[in-house]
Amino acid sequence: AGIRRLLEAAKALESQQKDQQRLGALWQPEIIIEEPGAVFSSPQMIELMTTARKVAATSLPVLLLGTTGTGKEVLARAIHRASPRANKVFLPFNCSAVPRDMVESQLFGYRRGSFTGAHVDFPGVIRCAEGGTLFLDEIGELSMDLQPKLLRFLETNEVHPLGEGRPIKVDVRVIAATNADLDDLIQLKEFREDLYYRLNIVRFHMPPLSERRDEIPPLAMHLLRRFEMDEKKHSITISDELMEYLLLYKWPGNVRQLSNELRKMVAMVGSNETLTPEHLSPAIRATRRTVPVDPDAEPAPEPETPQPAGTNLTLDLDQPLHGAVEALERAMIEHAIARAGGRIEEAARLLGISRKGLFLKRRRWHTGGDPSHSA
Repeated sequence: AGIRRLLEAAKALESQQKDQQRLGALWQPEIIIEEPGAVFSSPQMIELMTTARKVAATSLPVLLLGTTGTGKEVLARAIHRASPRANKVFLPFNCSAVPRDMVESQLFGYRRGSFTGAHVDFPGVIRCAEGGTLFLDEIGELSMDLQPKLLRFLETNEVHPLGEGRPIKVDVRVIAATNADLDDLIQLKEFREDLYYRLNIVRFHMPPLSERRDEIPPLAMHLLRRFEMDEKKHSITISDELMEYLLLYKWPGNVRQLSNELRKMVAMVGSNETLTPEHLSPAIRATRRTVPVDPDAEPAPEPETPQPAGTNLTLDLDQPLHGAVEALERAMIEHAIARAGGRIEEAARLLGISRKGLFLKRRRWHTGGDPSHSA
């Protein structure tokens, strides 16, 4: 069994190296930071991760902001791993996943007999994280009556369990996260301003995936290898056409949505197969109309700029230079793609540019110049 797992790992590594070499002509990030379940390579995330690792050496509270699915818990775990507490527990607690009337007892603990149903002592989540890191997710959902108690813990490092006669000292580093706008909650009197300032000593904002699309190819390969191992498959590849779909889709569910989509696709195919746009969810596939599924088919012409017949192009000289250059580039690229039968690599070779450059130009046209909007 051990030899079989070793051989499977070797095959997976070899497959990953081949895929990275193939995609290298398209995306070549200078720096890649790999974390379990995530890859960071965009400039803003490299800077964020570098700062986060410096902050990890302290015991300061950290506040993580960002929409759902951007990877806030991944960042919290990375901070924990880079901290002196790395060999201690990392304990996540979702403030919205527990009934409100139970959050206090779950966080701070209780003594036996302190309320109906308290048959045994319970130390509470905070004390269970002793020496390590407590990740409080959805901190914006914490009720107003509990916020003063959490504030006191942050200021004194003491918890007062229900039914306990005296407070108990606890050494825990707190990382809090929310997708809510805490400034709005403060204005609505639903979040204490003093607690906000106590948590906001160090703050990081996780940008949505649509603002760091250059991470999608390495992230997709990272997740593909992970799900291959989970499904006991190997040598699954991603077609260029599928990668273009992944790059152009706006991913409202962020990294979590991309991860779930890839997990589903890997489950649908066998070893040595290639993932194509046909394996995508219908809702995602329907957002793109310009990439041919048939490699020998010509791409559909864009309605805004009809593809010129023949190899000559007439330009109106009475227009801004930027518009003329864009019209010329677009016509040449569409002509090259048609000559190449829809094969991106061949079209890039005919134009004398890289596949990365070709993808970037097509992405800009399909999105109307807004990289966060899908075609």
